[in-house]
Amino acid sequence: MSQRSYPASVDVAIVGSGPTASAYARILSEEAPGASIAMFEVGPTVSNPPGAHVKNIADLERRTEAQRASEGPGAGAATVNSPGAVKAGERRARPGTYLLSEGYAFPGEDGLPVAAMSSNVGGMGAHWTAACPRPSGKERIDFVPDMDGLFEHAERLLGVTTHAFDGAPFSDIVHDRLAAAVDEGRDPATKVQPMPLAVHRETDGRLLWSGADVVMGEATRKNPRFGLFDESLVTKVTYDGGTASGVEVQDRRTGASHRVAARFVVVAADALRTPQLLWASGVRPEALGRYLNDQPQVVFASRLEGVTGAAEPAENQPQGGLSQQSGVAWVPYTDDVPFHGQIMQLDASPVPLADDDPVVPGSIVGLGLFCAKDLQRDDRVAFDDEVLDAYGMPAMRIHYRLTDADHDVIERAKTEIVRLGQAVGRPLDERPFVLPPGASLHYQGSTRMGWEDDGESVCSPDSEVWGVRGLFVAGNGVIPTPTACNPTLTAVALAVRGARRIAEELETSLLMSETDNRITK
Repeated sequence: MSQRSYPASVDVAIVGSGPTASAYARILSEEAPGASIAMFEVGPTVSNPPGAHVKNIADLERRTEAQRASEGPGAGAATVNSPGAVKAGERRARPGTYLLSEGYAFPGEDGLPVAAMSSNVGGMGAHWTAACPRPSGKERIDFVPDMDGLFEHAERLLGVTTHAFDGAPFSDIVHDRLAAAVDEGRDPATKVQPMPLAVHRETDGRLLWSGADVVMGEATRKNPRFGLFDESLVTKVTYDGGTASGVEVQDRRTGASHRVAARFVVVAADALRTPQLLWASGVRPEALGRYLNDQPQVVFASRLEGVTGAAEPAENQPQGGLSQQSGVAWVPYTDDVPFHGQIMQLDASPVPLADDDPVVPGSIVGLGLFCAKDLQRDDRVAFDDEVLDAYGMPAMRIHYRLTDADHDVIERAKTEIVRLGQAVGRPLDERPFVLPPGASLHYQGSTRMGWEDDGESVCSPDSEVWGVRGLFVAGNGVIPTPTACNPTLTAVALAVRGARRIAEELETSLLMSETDNRITK
């Protein structure tokens, strides 16, 4: 699939290669099979097939190499993959990601000191935790009428299941203890339940994480009119008379620049780099970059008591794959309790335990609550035309504050997570920990969707950018609501809607062309 000779023109140019970009490629391959598609990714291919989750790589050394290759201009910086090291006050990134070198916070503001990005085929979908809950209450987008059908389609594309850990030794215990503390008075849809996860089981019994490769599917990989171009930086979207006309691409291997004409352009470069590219292209709606939304995150840990040793992990379980000892429970968001809970059994304790106090595998439970943000127009990513980043694009400048309402919700979440930790077992720490802003990796709102072009949104309900016909945006940045749940499922669902719109226009255009040809003959 990976190509090197850039085409002169295509029907659709897609910027980015994560789950939402891949959803566009998949829907177009299926519903507009005659369309030519070019996908451009600034980072390298780090997994096989392209876009696969790196944690499926069994060999630890190879997986580490893939993560390092995903770190873009931040490659080589210290990384960490547990909350424990973050507590030391160090500004760190997780493996496979990199941080902004500057512009992440300003005096008097909270900023997003650990806002992170990935540069690789598959995007953050090669590194994510695969949680795919549906939003509820105020999290839902009320002006898109067909969201439930879109969610169903997105779940199929991602391979979502709630049965990934039916055999986990302590999942029922965790569920029952949480349910006793949470479920009373809740609607059935918001009671404690297994977390919907984008994973699949191989024929040998292994559970593997879904990445963008799963979303692309065979329909995309076997499409002779689809090309994936890695190490290719799109520096500009071109447009003529208010209509998108293509992209300008820099070959990162040679430094050469190319222009690729396109009838439609989809920018799915994440919630920070998508508005950056629009800004660099001169596409600057009033709301571009605004209503930036991170989810404040509170974490805690507890140890199950009254349990005994369970079976050891299966011999065929790859290192880094999903452990059979683990389970993931979900405490859904409600408007009255505005946070989303992700409760995961861990394979080892996140805090030191005495040598004579051995850990029963799966008995250490990590609790995380994600809080819904109080959305503010001034929370934004802006761009400096006078300063260039490591890629030669306008440098990002993040302005972000937690409001009094945010602090109130965080305090409520701290109290609640301790209560849940006590319900599950014996807490391993006295107090919960609030992760630094940006730690959720769930940035949203910067290219937000709206019902009308009123200056408060960037794109239409079909994800088409206001004022530039044929230019679409995709990714978490499109989500306009104050969500607490993991946003990937919603973002992919919205991508399905946008892709269908493009496919319909392409197919209509093809039919009109065929009709004209018959009339001419």
